[in-house]
Amino acid sequence: MNKTTDPGLAGDGEAPVLAVVSDLFFVARIRETGRLAGVRVEFARTPAEVEAALAHGPRLVLVDLTAGYDYARLFTALAGARSPVLGYTTHALGRQTQPWHSRCDRVVTKETLTQELPRLLKEGVSA
Repeated sequence: MNKTTDPGLAGDGEAPVLAVVSDLFFVARIRETGRLAGVRVEFARTPAEVEAALAHGPRLVLVDLTAGYDYARLFTALAGARSPVLGYTTHALGRQTQPWHSRCDRVVTKETLTQELPRLLKEGVSA
């Protein structure tokens, strides 16, 4: 089941941000930052949830590259969506997640994601 931030927020008419995240700490952080920024965020954890959420035409997709998802299937689905993809990893797992970096428009560490999250949710990866 997809969970969204408060759907009545300003910006509700804009396309949502899709967060493919399983870490509950980051789910809470992204949800609260989205709420404060007036950005609608949908969450997905399974390939089926991701595929369903892509029908809403997200304007940005955040992907946790350290969660152990079926990344081949995930990135195949994302390729058809044409939404910019922001992947995030840790310094320790940077090499392990390297094969997926080229499938993202930008890759940052969790620390950078935390620091830049409000701007990224509002402006996307091209800002």
